[in-house]
Amino acid sequence: MVKEVCMKCKKERESIYEIKCNKCGGPFEILLDFEFDKNSERAFPYSEKNFPYVKHFISLGEGRTPLIKKGNIWFKLDFLNPSGSYKDRGAVTLVSYLAEKGVKQISEDSSGNAGSAIAAYSAAAGIEAYIFVPETAKGGKLKQIESYGAHVVRVRGSREDVAKAAENSGYYYASHVLQPQFRDGIRSLAYEIAKDLDWKTPNYVFIPVSAGTLLLGVYKGFKHLLDSGVISEMPKIVAVQTEQVMPLCAKFKNISYTPPDKVTSIADALVSTRPFLLDHMLKATSECIVVSDDEIVEAWKELAKMGLLVEYSSATVFAAYKKFSVNDAVLVLTGSGLKVL
Repeated sequence: MVKEVCMKCKKERESIYEIKCNKCGGPFEILLDFEFDKNSERAFPYSEKNFPYVKHFISLGEGRTPLIKKGNIWFKLDFLNPSGSYKDRGAVTLVSYLAEKGVKQISEDSSGNAGSAIAAYSAAAGIEAYIFVPETAKGGKLKQIESYGAHVVRVRGSREDVAKAAENSGYYYASHVLQPQFRDGIRSLAYEIAKDLDWKTPNYVFIPVSAGTLLLGVYKGFKHLLDSGVISEMPKIVAVQTEQVMPLCAKFKNISYTPPDKVTSIADALVSTRPFLLDHMLKATSECIVVSDDEIVEAWKELAKMGLLVEYSSATVFAAYKKFSVNDAVLVLTGSGLKVL
C-alpha cells in the first residue's frame, strides 16, 4: 500500500479529505518505497508499477513529449501536452485517482494552466469541475477552461481569497498545489528526460518556478531514479523566477524581497509570490536565476525564430540559460504560446 505522509511532521494522511496535515498544517507527499520500473507493462511512464495507487489512467495522450537538441542545449517540449502545458501530467494522475475514489464534483483555484488541465481531465473522467478564478481573470486560458465545460466561479479579492473560496466551496478541493497526487504525477517528466538521454542525466535542468509543483515533481522523479539505481547522479536543478515573483530566489540567495500588490509581469503564469511549499522547494534547488521582462521577451522572440512558440513564462528558462550558460543542459518549455496570442 502506498503511503502518504506529511512533509513536515511525517504523520500519515488519514483520508483524501485531509487536505493539509491536521497535526501541523503541512502538505502531504507520496512515499516512493518501491523501485522504478523502466520495463513497465503499460505505456511508459504511466504504469501501475511506477504509479501503483492508480489502477486506470484516464488518458488524453499526455506525456512522451519530444526532447530536441538545438545547438548545445536540449529543449523538452512539454507545451505539446493535450491541454497545452506540463500540468497535464499532474492532472491525469490526480483526476484518475479521484475518479477511482468515486469523487463526482471537484473545485480548483486557477485561471491558468492548472485550471485548464484539471478542467480537461475532469471532462474526460465525467467529473463536474468548478474552477475558481480571480474576478479580473480573462484571456485565452479562461476561455479554454470554459470550453471543457467546467463551471467558472469568479471571486473578488486576492489570490488567497480565490483559494479559500475553492477550499470552502463544499466540493472536493482538488488543489494542484496541495494534492500530493498532482505533484507526484509530474515526476514522469524526469523519467522521460532520463530515458531520452539513454538513462543518463544532464548536468542541468532549467525549469520556471511559481508554486513549486514542477520543481518538486521533477526533483522527486530524478531522486527516484537515483534511489532505484537507474541513474548514477542527480542533475542540478536551476529554478527560474521573474523580478516580480522571486520568493524562492530571494530565500536561496538570502536577499530581500517584497512581493508586489499585483503581479504585472509578462510571465503571467508565474504568480505565486508566497508559495505554500517554499521551504520544500528550497531543498530541491541547486541554483536560482532571476530574469527581467525585457530578457523574457527577447528569449521568447529567439525561441519563436527556432520554431518554438511558447508562453512568455516558458521563455524564462531560455532567458536564464543565456545568463547562466552551462554545458549539457535541458530546458523545460512548459506552456504553449497559442494560449497567449
